[in-house]
Amino acid sequence: MTGASDATSPPIIDAEAHHKLMEQLSTIGGGPGGALTRLALSEEDRLARDWLAGWMKAAGLRLEVDAIGNMFGFLDWAGSDAPRIMTGSHIDSQPNGGRFDGSYGVVAACSAIEAIQRKVRETGITPKANFILANWTNEEGARFQPSVLGSGVHSGEHALEFALSRKDADGITVGEALNRIGYAGSAESVIPDALIELHIEGASFLENAGKRFAAVDRFWGATKYRVAFIGRQAHTGPTPMAERRDAVLAAAYLISDIKAIADKGGLDMHTSVGRLEVYPNSPNVVPGEAVLFIELRSPEPDLLASAEEELKAAMQEAARRASVEVEVRSIDRRKAGRFDADLFKLAEETAAALGEETMRLDSIAGHDTVAMASVTKGLVINVPSLGGVMHHPSEFTSPDDRAFGVQILAGMLWRFCLEGSGLIRRRS
Repeated sequence: MTGASDATSPPIIDAEAHHKLMEQLSTIGGGPGGALTRLALSEEDRLARDWLAGWMKAAGLRLEVDAIGNMFGFLDWAGSDAPRIMTGSHIDSQPNGGRFDGSYGVVAACSAIEAIQRKVRETGITPKANFILANWTNEEGARFQPSVLGSGVHSGEHALEFALSRKDADGITVGEALNRIGYAGSAESVIPDALIELHIEGASFLENAGKRFAAVDRFWGATKYRVAFIGRQAHTGPTPMAERRDAVLAAAYLISDIKAIADKGGLDMHTSVGRLEVYPNSPNVVPGEAVLFIELRSPEPDLLASAEEELKAAMQEAARRASVEVEVRSIDRRKAGRFDADLFKLAEETAAALGEETMRLDSIAGHDTVAMASVTKGLVINVPSLGGVMHHPSEFTSPDDRAFGVQILAGMLWRFCLEGSGLIRRRS
């Protein structure tokens, strides 16, 4: 006979089954050397979504898809008055990215929910919380900008019409892509009572400290510009140097100045130009247009605002030096903030019960839980990334560390399963 303490102890996850699920998902869009290319709303994304939908059905979850393509698997077993606790991440990737960014969080949610279902069957405990497994649309922002688009619509940050009209480099809109892959849904938005996202760290703080687990306290803000320099297309041979209006020259000036903004801002300022589009992009043509995708990131709103002013001045100066025109084609902003302190404490307690200390980290990267933090209690939790690598085929988290992260996630969800709204009330 199962004792009371055994019945209420956290469920033990099936690590082997978890790793097999990761391997299955990794084959969809997978390439050599650990590479993964599964852009949002692509054929590879459709296949991965179909795989996830199949898992949800087999696990007894009710699948709903909303108008922006977010997938939600509902485990409604505690009644309509019980809290809804959401977990998951995203399964789209960067081009030539890695296998674990986002996908690990979705598969971890599958494994944690499966462990809880098994524990409930074995013990006969009555669940006091419902669960929602989430796969968010276009988190990466590689094919469509801005990033964290699906969660941004869900939280009300973006209007649905705005999101559906975003275009990729080939002029295909989000709405068109959703229809092509069959994931333009109609489900209404549901705001959970709490949201927990397990993610690889993507930096080396855990590894350098010799620790296995972190919870994110603070997330950085970001300002993203798409800037175009417009010059005059010409032959690279006979056109005199003094008469050239080279758009890429202006881009080069600005890229250097953007790095200087980070140098001036110190540790709390990150800058980048991650994408440069050149037209007509021919070796013997002076470029007539150069489009830069610029990011400024900081946890400090005042520092981010001052960096933006420096960026605007640098844009004008670069255009003047290269004798070209400049225009801003889009601006996206994400505010800095903090995750829920009570969920952070729950993560600490759960890790401590497994003999591990919780490291406190910032999230410099954007996550779907960042977008949702304005409408619900949210928390991102991390396991180590080997060498701090992410967005690269070599990104890797050891099987033991991945299993440990799933065990902590299952333990946190289990507390809600046992205590339900009482846990939320005590922590609110």
